[in-house]
Order: sequence, then C-alpha cells, then structure tokens
Amino acid sequence: MISIEDLYGVLCAVVPLYVTMFLAYASVKWWNIFTPAQCSGINRFVAYFAVPLLSMEFISRINPYKMDLLFMAADGISKVLILLVLLCWANFSRRGSLEWAITLFSLSTLPNTLVMGIPLLKSMYGDDKEDLMIQVVVLQCIIWYTLLLFLFEYREARLAILKSFNGSSSSSRFSNSERSKGSFSGGGEVLGSCGNNADAIVNAVVSAPANQEITENVSTKVAVPDPRRFRSMAAAAVDGDGKEVHLFIWRCVCCTSQGFCEQSVQVLRKEEGMKRGLEPDKTESIESNTAAKSSLSSVMILQILKTVCHKLVRNPNSYASLIGLSWALVSCRYGIMKPQIVDNSVTILSKAGLGMAMFSLGLFMALQPRIIACGNRMAVYGMLARFLAGPAVMAVASIGVGLRGTVLKLSIVQAALPQGIVPFVFAREYDLHPDVLSTAVIFGMIVSLPITILYYIFLGL
Repeated sequence: MISIEDLYGVLCAVVPLYVTMFLAYASVKWWNIFTPAQCSGINRFVAYFAVPLLSMEFISRINPYKMDLLFMAADGISKVLILLVLLCWANFSRRGSLEWAITLFSLSTLPNTLVMGIPLLKSMYGDDKEDLMIQVVVLQCIIWYTLLLFLFEYREARLAILKSFNGSSSSSRFSNSERSKGSFSGGGEVLGSCGNNADAIVNAVVSAPANQEITENVSTKVAVPDPRRFRSMAAAAVDGDGKEVHLFIWRCVCCTSQGFCEQSVQVLRKEEGMKRGLEPDKTESIESNTAAKSSLSSVMILQILKTVCHKLVRNPNSYASLIGLSWALVSCRYGIMKPQIVDNSVTILSKAGLGMAMFSLGLFMALQPRIIACGNRMAVYGMLARFLAGPAVMAVASIGVGLRGTVLKLSIVQAALPQGIVPFVFAREYDLHPDVLSTAVIFGMIVSLPITILYYIFLGL
C-alpha cells in the first residue's frame, strides 16, 4: 500500500512543476513581463534545445542489452494498434481527419512517465521496477516522439503542397476567367486568336483535351468580348468522350502573326453535372474538388515524404535520440564513461528541460481567454482518451504478449498516468490543438493521482 512517505515523494516531484507553471502564468496574465512573440520564442527554445538534450541524457543512461523485451513489445503493440485505428478513421471516415488522429494518438499513448511515473510507480511496485519506467521513457524519446514529429511534419508538408497546388490551379482559373470576362481594356493586353484559319483552330481545340494540352482551359466560363473591339466566331464540336464542347474564338486587332495562340481559346465543357441540374459554379466546384483529391498521386506523396525527411534531418530531436542511443550501445559494450566536460555540457540545459516545458505551458495558458482553453466537452474527450482508451489497449496488448503478475499491473497503471509534457511542446510548436494538450496536461496532473490509485486498488494491490 502507498505510505505517507511515498505520497510525499510524489508531491515533491509534482508540486515544483505547478510552481513553475504558476510563475509563467502570472508573468503574462498579471505582470505583463512577456509578449506573445517572446512566449513563442521560449517555446521554440524548449522544443529545439531543452527537450532534445533531456532526451539524449536519459537515452544515454540505459543499458540497451538488458531491456525487458516483453514489456517493450506490449508497449509498442498498444501504440501501433491505436495509431492504425486512428489512421483508418482519418482516411475512411467522413468525420476523420489527420489532425485529430495525431492529437488523439498523443493523448492516448504518451503519458508523463518521467515526472509522475517513476516516483509514483516505484512507490507502488518497488525500486526494482524503476528500470522498466526508464525503458518506457527511452522508447518514447527514441521511437514515439520521433514518430510524432514525423506525423507533424507530414501534415505540414501535405498542407503546404496541397496549398501550392490549389493556389496554382485557382490562379490559373482566375486568370482565365479574368481574361475572358473583362481584361480587354488595357490596349494590346487581350486574349485573341491570330490568323484566319478557323477550321484549324476548331480542330486543334477538339483534339487538345485528349492530349491534355489545354487542360487548364477546361471548365472555364467564357464571356463574349466587346464586339466593337473584337471579331468573334463561335463553333461547336464533340470531343473524344462524346461530350459537347462550345468554343468561343475571337481575334484582337493587335495580333499580327498567323496561326493561333493556345491561350486565346476558351473552352466551356458541358459536364454530366449540368445534366443533373447543377449550377455552373457548383459544377466547377465539384470538378475542382475532384482534381484536388486526385492530385495526391504517388509523385506528390513522394514529394511529401521527401520534405518530411528533409525536415526531420534538420530537427535536433532526431539527432538527440540517435546520439544518445549510439553512446548507450558503445558505453555499455566497452565500459566507456562519458567525459565530465561532455556530461556537464549536456546536463546544464537538460536539467532545465522539464521546468522550461512547464513554464511554456503556463505561458500558453495565460494567452488563452480561459483556463480550459479547448472547452469542457473536448476536455472530457481528452480525459477519456488519456485514462480509459490508453490503459484498455495497453491491457489487451500486455495480456496478448504474455505479461502476467506485477509487470502486467505495472504496464496498465503506467498507461493511466497523466498526459506527457513533451507532446504539448510539439503541439504548440506546430500549432495543432495545443489547447487540448494543455488541458490534458494540467487537469491530468490534478486527477491522475486518485485515478492511478484506483487502478492500483482495482488490479488487486
């Protein structure tokens, strides 16, 4: 049973974090010490310096050759199962989204094992279980935080590429529409087709859709230009799909060369949506959405992955995990001690990692209009994901791999710890639901102690 001394040890680990968070909150809310821009700079310092060095220090301490493989397998399987379910929901459900899949993955799989887990579970299950908690922390730093960063970067790259694609498409459609509707008053800057060979123009336009030579002119409405300044011709033909194509062809007085200009021909395609009674603008919207969805081809996915890998290579968290693991492998294999000058250079900032993370959390709270920034309903959903979904999946995975006895109980209870601080730092850095993560961290620490004790009692002491 948990003694008063054990409870005091947990409070000694948790209360200083709340003191740090309160000071940060007061410095913005009441004392006006930091501006929003300065708060953002502090969070960037935490994300790019304090957290990577903290991770590297913890990883370098472990002995990779003496890890509990069954316990690690249960932890990994539970997180993979949750991630697969969330990704399927994001891709195949109407209400699913990659953004919420990332946030729910953070909520349900990444507990605060370092601050709350080690002192609390050591008091519950003995000092010999501290190594298991450290192993969980190390795996979080090496695998799961890196995977979380990958998901964040993938989302950013995907949005950037889609925005670029949609922006260029919209620019093309806007340009065509403007040129066809009213961009004819600027002297010689007009659309026109040069020459007198109308039959050649019609034949070229009819054959062009099959060769995809004028795809950006398809589905563009055309307004007939001012007849006082242009001589226009109209023609109708049928393209390769059997759909009627209406062509408005005009010549401007400024064009002198023979032949025709590809940009001079505006095509209005009557799609099947028109037959169903849709308005022209709705038809264009449907076509635009279809083009946007189909744009995620293999080439675009490769471009997204290339962008993600490029950013991960530049992210210090990736190097921290790699360097820490490499040092742990070498030092445990050959008995090499870390040089004192190197150790001091790392710990001088790594010791500030947790404190600065909580300070960043307090700054974020102060910038919000209310403490529960995400709202009551989202806070309840976050608590359910943190304290019910995560432990339930962990229990299934642990039983599945064969864990029994104290180690099984330990695996379930550690999954019910409060929300980790590092995922909030990343969420704020990438601006993806930081309000939800901040609420989960704050109230998770408040309710986690009684919830963890309830799990401890329910599992049979």
